[in-house]
Amino acid sequence: MAVISFPETIRGEWGRVAMQRAARTGKYLILGAFAGLATCIQILSAGSPAYADSLNVVPVAVREAKLVDYQPKLTLSGAVAARSLVNVSFRVNGQVVERLVDIGQHVEKGQLLARIDDVEQRANMRVAQASMDAAEAQLVQADANFKRQQALLKQGFTTRSQYDQADQALRTAQSALSSAQSQLGNARDELSYTELHAPVSGVVTARNIETGQVVQAAQTAFSIAEDGSRDAIFDVQETLVNHARIGMGVTVALLADPSIEAEGNIRELSPVVDAQTGTVRVKVGIAQATAQMALGAIVTGTVHMDARQVIVLPWSAMTSEAGRTAVWRVDRDTHVATLVPIKVLAYEKERVIVESGLNNGELIVTKGAQMLRSGEPVEIMQGPEGAGSQ
Repeated sequence: MAVISFPETIRGEWGRVAMQRAARTGKYLILGAFAGLATCIQILSAGSPAYADSLNVVPVAVREAKLVDYQPKLTLSGAVAARSLVNVSFRVNGQVVERLVDIGQHVEKGQLLARIDDVEQRANMRVAQASMDAAEAQLVQADANFKRQQALLKQGFTTRSQYDQADQALRTAQSALSSAQSQLGNARDELSYTELHAPVSGVVTARNIETGQVVQAAQTAFSIAEDGSRDAIFDVQETLVNHARIGMGVTVALLADPSIEAEGNIRELSPVVDAQTGTVRVKVGIAQATAQMALGAIVTGTVHMDARQVIVLPWSAMTSEAGRTAVWRVDRDTHVATLVPIKVLAYEKERVIVESGLNNGELIVTKGAQMLRSGEPVEIMQGPEGAGSQ
């Protein structure tokens, strides 16, 4: 085999050129590798937006939202009161000289409760009586004169003018007697008003007068809770009253002994909200109040509301958004979490009753919601703490 040899100067020149070409080639290979890697990352990112965060996916436990029948019960606290409370007062002014009843006493209709000084009224009645007696005497005299003139006129022994005068005098005397009788009646009424009688049978719940006190007409002296029907009075928060309506059934029970209970119905919902407490007064008519449910007894009332379909979730599913209650919902296909506001019907022990905002079959995060951000995918854990956990 023939060997071709080159001069030393030629070999040195070629070596230098070869080294330069090799350096340039290595540089290009490195740049090409970085470019290829960047292209791959760009392609992968374009195909999956969450790829870059795949290492930060939050594991969560979810529960499937299921519609169930639920009958809410609203428990209230209040007191027993008479359905009819009568305020009793004198009809004339005067000084109280006798008080016969006190708070807590049971009184019968017509029973004397108190009396005021009647000296002035008795004097007025005596004057009225005297006026009536005088009017009666004048009437007797006028009647006799008229009859005499009537007889004389028939005999022709008197004039028509005298007869007419006698007739007019008789009519005047009759009117005077009628007026005197009315005045006497008024005087007797005024005298009777000095005694205060119970207009109904019931229990005295308030007393505002005392012996020696000067009272004014129409000033309340006593309050009487009339015998008969009883009400349970409750002051309820305005938000809770929105779920109640007239006629709803209520079970009323004694707070001291819950075994003593009676059924009733909401008969009145106050249209006015108390400005100080923010509550609305609810009156429940008790059908047959037991003897133990005395006036003022503390009772509880359980309102039986209409059944409705709701979704029940654990407390751990609850969060908030802009001050509103919300939960995290997970898409079944993409596993992307979204914050959804909800309307809560009731908060119960270890669970929340959701009235609206969710649909049947949706996946709701029950654990792991603290690290979630809206629009990011999650990893649904399997097993007792994962999908469908209760």
